[in-house]
Amino acid sequence: MFCSSSVFVHLLRGAVGLALFASATCFNQTLGSAGSVLALVGAVLLMRGCPMCWLIGLLETVNKRSQSKR
Repeated sequence: MFCSSSVFVHLLRGAVGLALFASATCFNQTLGSAGSVLALVGAVLLMRGCPMCWLIGLLETVNKRSQSKR
């Protein structure tokens, strides 16, 4: 359910999501309230939920990849 097509795509989604989350929290004054909310929504969408959901998806993606190589 949470896994991506590849580990690289999943890590890329996580990096962009983390950058959006950091910009939503750290640059609140420069982005404004609406910009921070949009960045936070984008981060949640990219991570498909919270960071723990993203981590579970990473583990599922790695597991799916290792099972397909057998």
